Amino acid sequence: MRVFIFLAALLCGLPSLAASRCDVNVATQRVDLDQVSLAYQSIGRASDPALLLVMGLGGQLIHWPDEVVVALCEQGFRVIRYDNRDVGLSAWRQAPGSANLTFEALRYKLGLPVAAPYSLTDMAADGLGLMDALHVQSFHVLGVSMGGMIAQHMAAMAPGRVESLTLIMTTSGAQGLPAPSETLVQLLSRRSAPNREVALEQQADLLAALGSPMVVDDRQVLLHQAAVAYDRAFNPEGVKRQIMAIMAEPSRVTLLNQLQVPTLVVHGTADPLLPVMHGVHLAAHIRGSQLKLIPGLAHRFQEAFKEPLLGAVLPYLQQHREDTSHWAQIEPVQAPNLL
Repeated sequence: MRVFIFLAALLCGLPSLAASRCDVNVATQRVDLDQVSLAYQSIGRASDPALLLVMGLGGQLIHWPDEVVVALCEQGFRVIRYDNRDVGLSAWRQAPGSANLTFEALRYKLGLPVAAPYSLTDMAADGLGLMDALHVQSFHVLGVSMGGMIAQHMAAMAPGRVESLTLIMTTSGAQGLPAPSETLVQLLSRRSAPNREVALEQQADLLAALGSPMVVDDRQVLLHQAAVAYDRAFNPEGVKRQIMAIMAEPSRVTLLNQLQVPTLVVHGTADPLLPVMHGVHLAAHIRGSQLKLIPGLAHRFQEAFKEPLLGAVLPYLQQHREDTSHWAQIEPVQAPNLL
């Protein structure tokens, strides 16, 4: 009788156990590295294969939709999301040097070298340092936008550790690819605000501009999203430094041509910041990669596109979750690629 009661209790408790395993409301923790202090969340069992989420420009870990994180966790992953240096609750401890975004943006437009306080390679080292601190030897990486650029460097810097790459809304950084509109660039660079109200309106404008023309955004929803992010952390100077890190980055084509890691590239056909050819070009330079184009997807997670995004990403990740036979490798550079 006791055995029957125990089994009944166990079976009745399974749904709640599954829910708690993928609880996105776990405490935010902190890891101190040499140059940075990173805020992160770990969702799922420590024994599950790890999936590291790398967010884009100015984004915080909360910008990964909770339902997406839960869906990834329920696939059997330990999902780790974190704030990049200079945003959210993470901090870059080195005293910033003089950094003039307007001046560096002008140099960028003229094709001159850009001086940045740190590089995307430094930001990739942050993510690898986080996984070192968590004693995770091998893991999968999913990066979006700037996070996808950082993820490319992670796979190159840590051969044998990155088991798969999922690159969403990102680019190879090659010259000659379509540029964003000047209006969108101006919205991205508009980072100073005299007060909270103006900051929220500016962020809502940017979110609307990054959205799909197939979706009509509710302005109040955009303002609420902006308010949640602002009230958690607001560091416009840090975002400016991240923009400079992107502008200072050379083309990654040579790196990508040598990378050997299972890779999925997901891009939207309506991306206003990195038009669709960025995704096509990226996939063309990663050996054996898969390319999934989502009609109407722009440069933002929007409710209307969560299902097609998950439909593209989940089967791929599930396929590679237990497969450790194709760890990332990078071959020696033979000659510069002039593309």
